[in-house]
Amino acid sequence: MTLHVPRIAGIDFAAAGKQLGYLEIEYSDNENDAAVIPSPIAVISGGDGPTVLLLAGTHGDEYEGQILLQELIRSVRADDVAGRLIILPALNISAVREGRRVASVDGVNLNRAMPGQADGGPARQIASIVAEDLIPMADYVMDIHSGGIASEYVPSAFVYLGPTPGLWAEKVSAVSAFNAPYSVAVKPMLKAGSISGAADLAGVPMISTELGGRGTVSLPILNRARTGLRSLLGHWGVLKDEPAIPEEPIQWVELTARSAVHSTMAGLLEPVAELGQKVSAGDVVARVHSVEELDRPAKDFHAPIDGVVAIVRHPAIVNVGTTLVNIAVDHGTTPPEGHHVPS
Repeated sequence: MTLHVPRIAGIDFAAAGKQLGYLEIEYSDNENDAAVIPSPIAVISGGDGPTVLLLAGTHGDEYEGQILLQELIRSVRADDVAGRLIILPALNISAVREGRRVASVDGVNLNRAMPGQADGGPARQIASIVAEDLIPMADYVMDIHSGGIASEYVPSAFVYLGPTPGLWAEKVSAVSAFNAPYSVAVKPMLKAGSISGAADLAGVPMISTELGGRGTVSLPILNRARTGLRSLLGHWGVLKDEPAIPEEPIQWVELTARSAVHSTMAGLLEPVAELGQKVSAGDVVARVHSVEELDRPAKDFHAPIDGVVAIVRHPAIVNVGTTLVNIAVDHGTTPPEGHHVPS
């Protein structure tokens, strides 16, 4: 028995062992006619068990996940696997090559492009393969993100609430196994076209992450996530003999429609509140200084709600409308209800 997917070269998904191939993303421009952009994929199969889909490089300027999945491909043997690992460490390969959130080849945010378009531009082709071919194969999905160049998050798992009690229970269990210091919850179907939304629509349990950011790699966060990833894969039953890590309390926070603090002034950002700091509504959390108007006072921006500083803008240059910080509702160590009316 064989199982081949069109436009995924070199892979038989029904075969045992470790296979390396690539997604054939068609692209024509002024220099290339019917060229292929190869997005790398590894499939490691070891017999009966679940299928786990692991993604990184959905945004090209988010590096921890790319490193973790490259390491996993090199270190895991087929004999270590019960079931099948499908690993794409540089999903939006054009953006990865440029070290940018979206690729200049099409300017499309891959995490807003689901379910994609088979005859569309590069990001929409990748989205089509993920949504139509890979997620339906999977029993579990993980998409590893960081804050990228523009922001920094508390190191966290990142999950959509719901959409059903059963799926939410699976997500909470996975968050516990991954055991990041924080878990950020957001309303069901938060962003149209996201991979998390595509997994929810397919009924496949999925967690994402936000592992710091600033367009660099934090060694402590990377090490914590390295241990957490293997613990999660053991929890999902796809890695044999993988011991669970000792669980530490996870701080659950929730981003709501009132979380974002937007600038109403162009200038230089002074982040008054630190990442992970608890604040009260009305506290000053950011300040913007004018660049050109030397006699203009700096402008303070205040927390809209009580909570935790979950995201901080990184580049100091901001404009009107730039998100400066996000204040998340603090649930302590208790997960929020996952199947309630969206926030």
